[in-house]
Amino acid sequence: MKIIFKWTLRLLPIAYMIVIWVLSGLPHNAVVELPDSTIDRFFKESMHLVEFAILYLLLILAALTTNTFNAEISLVCAVIAALYGVVDEIHQSFVPYRSATFIDVFKDALGVLISYWFIQKGYFEGKSQKLVSLLNKIPK
Repeated sequence: MKIIFKWTLRLLPIAYMIVIWVLSGLPHNAVVELPDSTIDRFFKESMHLVEFAILYLLLILAALTTNTFNAEISLVCAVIAALYGVVDEIHQSFVPYRSATFIDVFKDALGVLISYWFIQKGYFEGKSQKLVSLLNKIPK
């Protein structure tokens, strides 16, 4: 059972990246469109921050299962997540009715940077014993 859990955590980032790719290949209103266009736009624009922060955290969980997780691996995971944001924006530039902007790349990277900062402070600098305890429970 432990091995299934480990491999699930290892494959989750890949599955999530596929979901991002598929969703970014659809028109912006294909999945959800809120009745108020201002709220709809704000919600979708703020998702850039959340979407790639989640990707970084999934990469962290996958790295934790290898028993080689350290500050350098955390940085590599952050770079991978941010670069995937760039790839996603390039992909969207070829999709009709979608846009790709440097602002979106910035928001993607900012989401990664914020979550990276929390991992650095909370886990590596030991500022959050709850986070350290939680992440140390990931099977290696």
